[in-house]
Amino acid sequence: MKFISWNVNGFRACLKKGFEDFFNAEDADIFCIQETKMKPDQADFEPEGYHKFFFSAERAGYSGTAVFTKQEPLSVTYGLDGEHADEGRVITCEYEDFYFVCCYTPNAQQELKRIDYRMEFEDAMRAYLMKLDKQKPVVYCGDLNVAHNEIDLKNPKSNVGNPGFSDQERGKMTELLSSGFKDSFRTLYPDKTDAYTWWSYRFSARTKNIGWRIDYFIVSERFMDRVEDSLIYADILGSDHCPVGLIVK
Repeated sequence: MKFISWNVNGFRACLKKGFEDFFNAEDADIFCIQETKMKPDQADFEPEGYHKFFFSAERAGYSGTAVFTKQEPLSVTYGLDGEHADEGRVITCEYEDFYFVCCYTPNAQQELKRIDYRMEFEDAMRAYLMKLDKQKPVVYCGDLNVAHNEIDLKNPKSNVGNPGFSDQERGKMTELLSSGFKDSFRTLYPDKTDAYTWWSYRFSARTKNIGWRIDYFIVSERFMDRVEDSLIYADILGSDHCPVGLIVK
């Protein structure tokens, strides 16, 4: 099976930049997106052979997630047990032998203005994932808005304390990975450098590969033996993020 996740930074805009070509070429079993910035009826995209599920923010043109899946899920839920639902950030699809959780984690914002909410969200998400994991393994993916370790961004020293690389955010990722979960990419490629998934639009950052790895496939520890590869599609344009993928048996 192949899973793909991509922060499209506006689905309608990405559709004009080759999204459909990539979607069709990859033929993923599950393809999820973040930062859709739209309501479900605002984009003309009806992929044949897929069930689609959108979760939009109450605020227009903001946040939002979507999942396209070949196999119809046993159930689909939105938000975290009824919490954190107003920004359209989490969709959970239940399948026979695993849960698939698509997430767009809140940005802490400049000067960490939203760090308190970010911490609340992280704690709620970790508790939610641990609850699911007690029932069946979890595949948790999306734009998680944190570079966990120095290897995960080009300029760690100058970014210490900045949103996405604060001690608080990095600490929450450590907590999650200490709670029965694995970062699939870093587990398979512990020493791989210059592997990024987001680049600023400024200063020709993408051309120079001055980036951050903030998009993940995180899986339950017991699911890791099913993982054959964890992918970064760094050459795919259309957003300030690139897609990431997971190949499982």
